[in-house]
Amino acid sequence: MAENRYTIATDMGGTFTDLVLEDRRTEQVHIVKSPTVLDDPIRGILAAVDLAAAEIGVGRRELLAGTDTFVHGTTRALNAILTGTTARTAFLTTRGHPDILLFREGGRVDPFDFTRRYPAPLVPRALTWEVSERVGADGTVVTPLDEAAVVAKLREVVAAGVEAVAVCLLWSIANPAHELRVGELIEEHAPGLPYTLSHRLNPIVREYRRACSTVLDASLKPLMTEYLEAMRRRLAEEGLAGRLLIVTSGGGVMDSAAVAAAPVHVIGSGPAMAPIAGRDVVDRTTGHQTVLVADTGGTSYDVGVVRDGEVSSTREAWLGAPHLSHMTGLPSIDIKSVGAGGGSIAAVVSGLLTVGPRSAGARPGPVCYGQGGTEPTVTDAAVVLGYLDPEYFLGGRVTLDIAAAERAIEERIAAPLGFTTVQAAAAVMQLATEHMVRAIEDTTVAQGIDPAAAVLVAGGGAGGFNAIDIASRLRCAAAVIPDTGSVLSAAGAAISDLSSDFAAACPATTQDFDFARVGAVIDGLVERAREFVASTGVAGELADVRLFADARYPHQVWEVEVPLPTLRIGSAVDVDALAEAFHKMHEKLFAISDPASVVEVVGWRVRASCRTRTTALGQVESGPARARTQRTRPVYFTGHGLVQAAVRTHDDIASGEVVAGPAIVETPVTVVVVNPDATATRASTGALILRRNGDHR
Repeated sequence: MAENRYTIATDMGGTFTDLVLEDRRTEQVHIVKSPTVLDDPIRGILAAVDLAAAEIGVGRRELLAGTDTFVHGTTRALNAILTGTTARTAFLTTRGHPDILLFREGGRVDPFDFTRRYPAPLVPRALTWEVSERVGADGTVVTPLDEAAVVAKLREVVAAGVEAVAVCLLWSIANPAHELRVGELIEEHAPGLPYTLSHRLNPIVREYRRACSTVLDASLKPLMTEYLEAMRRRLAEEGLAGRLLIVTSGGGVMDSAAVAAAPVHVIGSGPAMAPIAGRDVVDRTTGHQTVLVADTGGTSYDVGVVRDGEVSSTREAWLGAPHLSHMTGLPSIDIKSVGAGGGSIAAVVSGLLTVGPRSAGARPGPVCYGQGGTEPTVTDAAVVLGYLDPEYFLGGRVTLDIAAAERAIEERIAAPLGFTTVQAAAAVMQLATEHMVRAIEDTTVAQGIDPAAAVLVAGGGAGGFNAIDIASRLRCAAAVIPDTGSVLSAAGAAISDLSSDFAAACPATTQDFDFARVGAVIDGLVERAREFVASTGVAGELADVRLFADARYPHQVWEVEVPLPTLRIGSAVDVDALAEAFHKMHEKLFAISDPASVVEVVGWRVRASCRTRTTALGQVESGPARARTQRTRPVYFTGHGLVQAAVRTHDDIASGEVVAGPAIVETPVTVVVVNPDATATRASTGALILRRNGDHR
């Protein structure tokens, strides 16, 4: 039997599938990139596994047989929602409330723009059925459930060709009896039809958010169940006997079976892991308290924030522009995304240069890939500027067509603007940088963060192209490129915790606290959390169970999540501690508090986290060194023109060594550009720390 010594983590993006392989016996880490296969994503994952296996000198089956944990991050669920390929879903709700999904929540980005169109409801009226029942806010039954009517409506649901059912009844969070009975009737009269009950999935007060999460979850069940079962089966056929874990939007991982039962939790699967990896890198490299984590993929630029060791999260996760798209209705890592990745398409529209949000994707990809692409991208600009060596892309597995990239930029960008080819390429890179800076500014200002007090962690295959320019624009102390930077999200997946949240709506106030009622609710949540911990098989000392309160001041519309120092509210002292924690959190978030005010709690949440490891991720092994004689190449820098830049391989740079720009630092899967007025220092962790000359903060 093979020794279980490997951990594999994958992140499947729109262009590349990234893989991190850790050999725990040797403490070595190997990273590979392989093109994503859009029509068969699992085949793309297996191709990445093959590359990793070849790098350590074993076969695919031997590698998978020796892997005890396989972690997977995927955009499969999100892509299905954005492309409208989720299941045909029915929405069952309380009579008189069929327009929950239509009325949405208030909000307008521009108060003077009355022409904005909101998206159609997640479920159309034709697939919405009203259920005769009513539960009051206190949990009492106002109108009994008409079971015969429900059965009749289920016949209509089946006749309509529905593939999943979402059930969201009014005040089911106070008394779920009617929702539970509807679920039983679905199983009896529409056997095999997937369904989601709102009180089980997302027991919160806000109807729109609860309805959104319920519909999204139900609509994803057929697709994600099939996808995850196929992945589990095909990996098992190839030798995997270990655990298959899936990355969640909340920054943790869950067993694949649990994800299939509640797939809404993986809508933001991929991007959520980058801040986890960024936090780990900075903790071991610079020790900064505020970290801006940016992940440059082929399609998007994703930004997250870490403050005082905590990754920023949000209760308002949107599937697009805020207020102009749909909400997931569930807490998630707070990620700001813009269409400015390595595959973002550059064009001249009405005499103005644009970059993104359209992307060349994996197929046809950038022009220089030679796969039929005709529109220039950020990657094509990088080739023209000299950032990338055409003979060494992906470690030499792919040869880039620099002549085709030059022609595309000349014809599509330079000629219309009256620029030279390299000037046009530089303009593309500058505009992409501007989009990225704006995304970070929008994220930081919204949280009251001064970027000048932060350090930037730049990840993604194209993250090193302009990291120093972005950090300089933001006045960041430094830009850090981890040794796992090109696969940052996959690296985060490899070190993430098994986690699950358990929530309940149970209103209370600090003025007249109902200890018995609240205590019973919290005890139930804690018991469920401990059952989850026991089911993971993780040692008790590696588990953490924490209690949170969703609290607000009286008459406030929104509440904030407050971590509490205890798992029980059993005395006036505990209530005082809750109030104090809320006032401090409110002050931190909004720069104001009212310690004399009563605090209202609308819900409780218990989070169980189980560490899957006790050590940091090892350092990356770059594989066989590349034999080369040429140590410089011409690179174009704005303000400096075409200059000879030193070319260094990452592994050739000693710990503590300072590399002065202009320089290019190469690995088989990425490059880091060091501007003429900047330096790169290799830290003991293997990360590169980039600074402008004269900035030694």
